Amino acid sequence: MNIYIITGASKGIGKALAEELLKDENNRVVGVSRSCSIKHPNYRHQPLDFSDIPAVEHNLQKIFLPYPDAGKLVLINNAGVLGDIGYVGEGMPNERFQFVFDVNVIVPAMLMNTFLEVYQAQQAQKVIVNISSGAGRYPIDGWASYCASKAAIDMLSHTVQLEQDRRGTGVKVYALSPGVVDTQMQGQIRSSDADRFSTVEKFREYKANKELASPEEVAVKIADFLRNSGKYNDVLVSVRDM
Repeated sequence: MNIYIITGASKGIGKALAEELLKDENNRVVGVSRSCSIKHPNYRHQPLDFSDIPAVEHNLQKIFLPYPDAGKLVLINNAGVLGDIGYVGEGMPNERFQFVFDVNVIVPAMLMNTFLEVYQAQQAQKVIVNISSGAGRYPIDGWASYCASKAAIDMLSHTVQLEQDRRGTGVKVYALSPGVVDTQMQGQIRSSDADRFSTVEKFREYKANKELASPEEVAVKIADFLRNSGKYNDVLVSVRDM
């Protein structure tokens, strides 16, 4: 039996990935999100709002239940927010930086920490996948908080993998970039003002020219990656290379 814990499983890539994994009767999926949009006998929903850090801390034990028969345990930190688009110092509310980092970095770090601690002694294959972005490696004007948060999740992934290697646990940690996908976040990007995000027209052209991958297409590739993750040695991986 394989256990997949997926955050942000109610829509977009998270939902598509959960549904793809549930096609295999040997898989069990735990979806962690504010709402539930999947009905399946092998699916368990854990409601949680990632912007409420005390609630996340209080409910961690409900996410990471004992799975003594699991042959594989996988945590997929998929939930994320773009945050407000705009230039730093030009009317950006300070609290919006905290919101983006809470959802994109702090909660994934809490989940990784708890996942590793709870299942430390369990003799199962253990994998952590943090959904990253090219924005964490290349600066994009108007996206300061998002770019910084994804750079943080990349370095967090690198560091945790280094620690697991030093401990000899066999745990694999990845920061996976899904590419440009047709999600609600893309809709938010396209609706931006060019004065606050200079390359917005390029993203509008992606949609107009049908250059966006569907969540379902990306989910198939990620599911295949999860089945064969052992052959990937680099922490940073991209769907485009799969």
